Amino acid sequence: MDDGDLVLRTRGRTRRLPVGGDGITRAVFVDVPGADQERVGPAIRGSWGELQLQDRDGALVARFDLEDWLPESPALPKRSVQGSRLLGRTGVAALLTTAGIPLHVTAGRDDPLVARPSGRHLGPGRAFPLWYLVTRAAAGGIWFTAFTVIVFYGATTAWLVLLLAAAALVAPVARWALRAWTRLRLRRCRPVVRERVGPAPAAGLGATVRFCRDTELRVQDRDLVVRELGGREYWLPLTGPHAVRTLVLVRDRAGEALGVELRGAEDQVRAVLPWRLWFGGERGADGWARLRRSTGLPVTERRPSGRADWPKSPALGTGLLPGSGRVARGRSRFPGTIAGLSSTAVMAFGSYFSIAQGLRIAEPHPAAGAAATAMGALGLALQAVPYGAHQLHSRLRLDRPAPQQTPTE
Repeated sequence: MDDGDLVLRTRGRTRRLPVGGDGITRAVFVDVPGADQERVGPAIRGSWGELQLQDRDGALVARFDLEDWLPESPALPKRSVQGSRLLGRTGVAALLTTAGIPLHVTAGRDDPLVARPSGRHLGPGRAFPLWYLVTRAAAGGIWFTAFTVIVFYGATTAWLVLLLAAAALVAPVARWALRAWTRLRLRRCRPVVRERVGPAPAAGLGATVRFCRDTELRVQDRDLVVRELGGREYWLPLTGPHAVRTLVLVRDRAGEALGVELRGAEDQVRAVLPWRLWFGGERGADGWARLRRSTGLPVTERRPSGRADWPKSPALGTGLLPGSGRVARGRSRFPGTIAGLSSTAVMAFGSYFSIAQGLRIAEPHPAAGAAATAMGALGLALQAVPYGAHQLHSRLRLDRPAPQQTPTE
């Protein structure tokens, strides 16, 4: 809230939504799953429900998915938190109370309070910057057009082959530029860190050099950050009504430590730290002491009743240790686009096709043929070098067992 307006700040953009009058007068939480909830198979992630911000006539002013505002949602099965608990955990309930916006909850999209899906969608922003998406889309369109003309019309014009090769080269160059831009941005946006706590796994768990190096708990001024080996970070607040409030040490019936629960409002478990993974090794006692000291959170103890497994419900922190080196290498690759491996395959094919066409026109157009072949070879190199380096470094060092550990594969 700022001067009576709801304000959303994302990378490079600020949106202000007036509250009251002709602006937002009520909120409707549509507490229903996404359309893919009924699919057969393992738990899937997706929509956790939608919050609609409406004016006094019931028209939609803006809307947002609760999933976007729950930090741990990527690590949880879909809809594992619902209703008022979800509103409290995301901080939405407190925000609406502060803004004086009445809240209505409905469990069906056919409810008369639910507005048609229009209006502005409020989200945390794109995963990739706009310049990267526009560049890849434009280059892809040009390449596909040139490819179609060459293949289906048999054109061998030098300028067309050069255009094809240049468009194919744009994608791997853009990916390298994105890598550099990401590293530069991270260096410029370094938060103030009070303490870093790395895992101290007990012997025999199969923890690798990569896991011990890249996984960490980071205590910042206003957040507790759980970082996994793939680089994904889960920011849990240490301030505000939806903050982490207590550390709960869980022991079994014999008194052995099972793990630590990070609990927030309404005693909800926000994350868990399995004891043998985080504090079971030689440096574990020191890490536990530094975590308590740096967070300043109260510490309590509890013992689960009966023979129930711990943790009882899905929680952030239970899947941080990968089951194999192959899984670890997949998690730690530089993020791809929504097309995933298909995007990489098309990029490789585009570079290979540039080489083939360059050799094809080499005799009648030597300079153009050499340029197209060189661009194709450069494109393949820009893709193969990072992949090869990642695989070799991972297999020879990072996915090897850490000291006092045994292999998992």
